[in-house]
Amino acid sequence: MAVKISWNNLNKLESFKKLQAFKGTVSLKKALSGAAGAKRVAEFSVPMAAGLTYNYAAKAVNKQIVSAFKQLVKEAQLLEKFEALYNGDVINTGEKRLVLHQLTRGQLGNNVVVDGVNKRNFYVEQQKKIADFAEKVHTGKIKNEKGEKYTTVCQIGIGGSDLGPRAMYLALENWAKANGKFEMEAKFISNVDPDDAAAVLASIDISKTIFILVSKSGTTLETLTNESFVKDAIKKAGCKVSCHMIAVTSETSPLVKNPDYMASFFMDDFIGGRYSSTSAVGGAVLSLAFGPEVFAKFLKGAADADKTAKEKDLAKNPALMDALIGVYERNVLNIPSTAVLPYSQALSRFPAHLQQLDMESNGKSVNRFGKKITYQTGPVIFGEPGTNGQHSFYQLLHQGTAVIPLQFIAFQNNQCGKDITIEGSKSQTKLAANVAAQIVAFALGKDDSNPNKYFAGERPSSLIWGKQLTPEALGALLSHYENKVMFQGFIWNVNSFDQEGVQLGKTLAKAVLSGKTDGALKAYAGLLIK
Repeated sequence: MAVKISWNNLNKLESFKKLQAFKGTVSLKKALSGAAGAKRVAEFSVPMAAGLTYNYAAKAVNKQIVSAFKQLVKEAQLLEKFEALYNGDVINTGEKRLVLHQLTRGQLGNNVVVDGVNKRNFYVEQQKKIADFAEKVHTGKIKNEKGEKYTTVCQIGIGGSDLGPRAMYLALENWAKANGKFEMEAKFISNVDPDDAAAVLASIDISKTIFILVSKSGTTLETLTNESFVKDAIKKAGCKVSCHMIAVTSETSPLVKNPDYMASFFMDDFIGGRYSSTSAVGGAVLSLAFGPEVFAKFLKGAADADKTAKEKDLAKNPALMDALIGVYERNVLNIPSTAVLPYSQALSRFPAHLQQLDMESNGKSVNRFGKKITYQTGPVIFGEPGTNGQHSFYQLLHQGTAVIPLQFIAFQNNQCGKDITIEGSKSQTKLAANVAAQIVAFALGKDDSNPNKYFAGERPSSLIWGKQLTPEALGALLSHYENKVMFQGFIWNVNSFDQEGVQLGKTLAKAVLSGKTDGALKAYAGLLIK
């Protein structure tokens, strides 16, 4: 018999009221000092998939708070809600849709069948179609109109059709080159600003490029505008549009029967844009760039991490632990933002992807039933790779008036296998030393009689670390954050899978373009449109 699930606001839960009593009870200066600090670092860890580890020793929590977390997990039925999601319940109540991005990389529960279609089989079928197409491109079975092999792939999309796939490509580019897996260079066009498309097109050989248009509906204004821009450039280069364009879209999209596209791969309404990197949206560009085998490894890492999100033991469920600590910081410690700090240049665009993933999912002020929420929900997410960030905004993080939790990501080895020894240590060693130093500096601070050199400390951070950023590790990392955001949405009782907040601006922009405006909208448009 299925368990009955109740959806309640966070402030109605007895376990949350208990958590509020712990505010201010943990001092990081005490917790991380001396031998006790070293022991805490060893103990406050949760194993992740693909050889990664989530360490929360520098977070302002203790065993009593973790015990209260366990009560919250039970009272809020977090694992039961996840189970309902992957078994095909309509979790996206705003759009009356299932939520199936985990199903693109593995089976977690029952078969999910919609209108007679087994959705896992559907996603696998699309992955196989993409793999077959990529293999034909790489071997030269599919060539351009001049009989030449393609060397570049360019994705045209915006939002989730760009941020995630772009971040994943950049994350694996150096790894692929170092491991003989680099098949095609990838470029991305997203902004409707014509300078974006013009710059990308000027940097590539159009005659040897496959363009991927990503649009679920086939009607997205910015994407179709860039489609026209690209088609015009293809024609001016003396090439046939139908030899240079493929589509990732829905089966009912007008793009499917468009003769300008030599192939179409499908997604559906159950995969939100910001959750689509493991679907055909990321699969086409990543399989063409690195080969389908690399994409398969990426999916495996994500699937293995999804399995850990099912763990009932909180000590073995890193995404759930991360989510609970984040809620504690947001709703007990009243901290409004979080910084994501990857000490890996490969993850240079990963914070930008997480901005959309987190802020578009949980930036809500009403609950799942449309009722106003009286507590805080999703935090502001920002970040930059280290050590660059240390010479940018870390001043505020260390000595500013606001305490901002930090999420460090680091690896023992680089991707390219190249390094140099300067002043007795390698570059990778210097990078790792900076991570360790920053975690401790933020937590412990530094006393000084000079106020300008005084560091208050007590600034919490977590660390996700592993040996190297591989396809499997990247997949696990992506899944970790997706599942963290999901669990936090469950806790806050919001719908993490719609995004009505992006619609109003689109509607008003269309009004401006149609000329049907008045008042301030007409005045602002008059300032900017010639």
